Amino acid sequence: MASSINIALPAIGAEFSMDAVLLGWIATSYLLSAAVFMVPFGKLADIYGMKKVFFIGIAIFSLSSLIAFFAPTSAILIVSRVLQGFGSAMIFGTGTAILVNVFPSEERGKVLGINAAFVYLGLSLGPFLGGLLTHYFGWRSLFLINVPLGLIPLALGLWKLKGEWAGARGERFDLMGSAIYSLMLVAVMFGFSILPSLQGALLVLAGAAALPILIRSESRVKSPVLDVSLFKNNRVYALSNLAALISYSATFAITFLLSLYLQYIKGLEPDQAGIVMLVQPAVMTILSPYTGKLSDRVEPRLVASAGMALTFVAVFAFVFIDDETSLAAIASSLMVLGLGLALFTSPNTNAIMSSVEPRHYGVGSATLGTMRLIGQVSSMSFAMMVFSFYLGTVEITPQHYPEFLAGVKVAFAVFSILCVLGIFASLARGQLRKK
Repeated sequence: MASSINIALPAIGAEFSMDAVLLGWIATSYLLSAAVFMVPFGKLADIYGMKKVFFIGIAIFSLSSLIAFFAPTSAILIVSRVLQGFGSAMIFGTGTAILVNVFPSEERGKVLGINAAFVYLGLSLGPFLGGLLTHYFGWRSLFLINVPLGLIPLALGLWKLKGEWAGARGERFDLMGSAIYSLMLVAVMFGFSILPSLQGALLVLAGAAALPILIRSESRVKSPVLDVSLFKNNRVYALSNLAALISYSATFAITFLLSLYLQYIKGLEPDQAGIVMLVQPAVMTILSPYTGKLSDRVEPRLVASAGMALTFVAVFAFVFIDDETSLAAIASSLMVLGLGLALFTSPNTNAIMSSVEPRHYGVGSATLGTMRLIGQVSSMSFAMMVFSFYLGTVEITPQHYPEFLAGVKVAFAVFSILCVLGIFASLARGQLRKK
């Protein structure tokens, strides 16, 4: 779903006559919803049980996919994407925590690497199968196929996944902190998505002003939804999450930008564009188990920092993209990007989950997921903001291709700078002392 939706955006835009900025909300609405609810659901999972929250999330995701399939308007489609994000917050706020609970610490990197490989196997299949489905059956088939793909793991999990994990069982859920946290995220992320408007700037400032209120509130609560001491007193945890935030901010919109570039500028069909986009996640799928296992033996800080450096090389290459750039050059850069992200993602996740106590596994998993989603929303929002500068609210047509390419280059230049900052954040985290 995450990777195939970008391939389908031109087809969705054509059916509903959506401009480039509104089209970006098909992806962003899902990410915003998932980010807002991720940490509260992670805390609920710590209190009431991770498996329970995980299964409810799969059910909600499947139902919202069915709603998206029948969506008669762009507004209802965006609402269904919000519901998908709600379910995904439950799924991805608990999945990593369940794995960390089940496997011993000496195998943690290997297990998280295998998990990352399966995530990126899904991402590998997404553009290719999404392109085929969009080309032959229309974009709505992408949502319909998610119904059985959700119900199958739900049935298998209920049958095979035994036991329950609740490291903070008996603690009281912090409703006030959750409300402040969620409203703060909505203000910042939605505000950033509508910049450079005055309303966007005011929302971002309001969200920033709410941060000290949240910190003060959470410092006084016995069982906070977001334990701020983890960021104050745990340098590995804080800087590893920052590195994750920077990584996703710098790389998530690449799929969005390149899928539009390949179909509009290079004239590829959705399935052909999907095959080109397959390169990056395919490399990550193959290498992630090995890079995760490597982080069990070599300091994760070093492995992840090397990965971020390779990511910079790949992203910087896209700054020079134009209508003459060959598909081989694009595929080569995507291959380097896949290698860099494989070296970064699993070791960085290992560092985060190994730096917290078991009672914080749910929140730790959810916080990492939130960093991912905030980064993804920031990445998409920046891409949309660039399009608003260069294209306004017009559809992407041949007469506007020069403006489109200029905006794409600016986006990749900024993403390259973020990668450099990510290298420093990754190196500065210090040595991991595993729990």
